[in-house]
Amino acid sequence: MMLPRSIKHCRNCGTAVIYRVPDDGDTKERAVCPGCDTIHYENPLNVVGTVPWFGDKVLLCKRNIEPRWGKWTLPAGFMELGEGTAQGAARETHEEAGAQIEMEALFTVLSVPRVGQVHLFYRARLLSDVFEPGFETIEARLFSQAEIPWEEIAFRTVKETLQRFFEDRARGSFGVHAYDIV
Repeated sequence: MMLPRSIKHCRNCGTAVIYRVPDDGDTKERAVCPGCDTIHYENPLNVVGTVPWFGDKVLLCKRNIEPRWGKWTLPAGFMELGEGTAQGAARETHEEAGAQIEMEALFTVLSVPRVGQVHLFYRARLLSDVFEPGFETIEARLFSQAEIPWEEIAFRTVKETLQRFFEDRARGSFGVHAYDIV
């Protein structure tokens, strides 16, 4: 599957790039600057988030932004430069839900090649059931497994992560789950 080419000009000198296989032994077509020979790589974006839990419930956020406005999701977003994955997941949880958490282990790694993303979710124990959602969230609320609005979940990565969370919790042991979403 080919994703759209997003690099149009060289970041070093501003010359319009051309897409071709570089002469350095690479096997993939890249954005190459004919002016200064810089090779520009396009890599997947990392989405980081948490599965915040409190007792037998998980915290979901109702989206106040597109895509999927009004749908429910786990607190997550794009990782920023200069932060680690767990740090980014904690930041997103604070920004979107205003939740106080204790970070736990990495839980799911979901590759979504069709959109050029990798989603990483950590388990996180909520320290309180009081939330102060940020501007990206209409409502932040705790749900038991039976209460989850499964048909109103915003993203497949979130649905897969929630399903694995409840399966592992029922088993009494949490693992790390890696999937490709095709």
